Amino acid sequence: MTTPAHPPLSAAAFGTLILIAFMMGANHVAARVAFNHGVNVATAVSVRSLATAAVLGLLLVLLRVPLALKPEHRKALPVIGTLVALQSLCLYAAVARLPVALALLAFNTYPLFTALWSALLYRQPPQRRMLLAMPVLLAGLALALDVLGAASGLGAAGQWGRIGEGVAFATAAAATFGLALVLTQHKAGDLDGRVRTLGTMSIVALLAGGATLAQGGFQAPQAAVGWWALATLSVLYGTAFTILFTVLPRLGVVGNSAIMNVEPVFALVLAWAVLGQRIAAVQVVGALVVVAAVVWLGLGSGSGPRRR
Repeated sequence: MTTPAHPPLSAAAFGTLILIAFMMGANHVAARVAFNHGVNVATAVSVRSLATAAVLGLLLVLLRVPLALKPEHRKALPVIGTLVALQSLCLYAAVARLPVALALLAFNTYPLFTALWSALLYRQPPQRRMLLAMPVLLAGLALALDVLGAASGLGAAGQWGRIGEGVAFATAAAATFGLALVLTQHKAGDLDGRVRTLGTMSIVALLAGGATLAQGGFQAPQAAVGWWALATLSVLYGTAFTILFTVLPRLGVVGNSAIMNVEPVFALVLAWAVLGQRIAAVQVVGALVVVAAVVWLGLGSGSGPRRR
């Protein structure tokens, strides 16, 4: 008798996964609030990454996790970290330009890019499940983004003039994250996930800090609400990552679960409540199609993808 690929989740594990998805969605809503009050993208990424790396580093010291790296890991981690840094900057840039939920939905096409990079770099053909999900995912995304401008009444040209830059950033984030996932699997898959994440976040913090300095230095919020938003996004992001790599393994959840891909749904509700962002009913339908397709993909691919 074969062992099922996905053993049933306990109530605690399921609740924890939902909590992480909520915190990730809330993190992006908080980021948009910070952007609206004077914080730039590089500042937000550097602050949240530095805080996360500091917390993870302290935890690894307290847990006495060995930090030794093999030579191949020392070569791979800077590349992976650079890709994740680019992904983080591009995704926050998309969040600054699009409704938060739409930015996350466009980013959630990263499984397509993961399959593409695997085929190009390692000659691994896409799974049948991916081929079936691809047109559904893209059709749902087209509805969510209102690519023809029907819901907005702007027409295709007017709609793309409004969303084009944000979609380009979200797509770039998806492409770089897909590549980071593929390289992680093949070059650093045997490295302790906690150590790998600490290394990645440290590199992201370093590169984002460099980008911040290149843009004239730390760009502080212009109002108290901006400071609260910057602190909130850092706490949410750092807490989510800490739970992801310390609590979930004890609950019997290996890696991540597709359940966490409901993040855009939480972001949709939170962005409506906090930011007043609204999208048309047909766009909501498209958003649900995208989320369903990504969750279905994740449920059929063993342990889910590692988050950004």
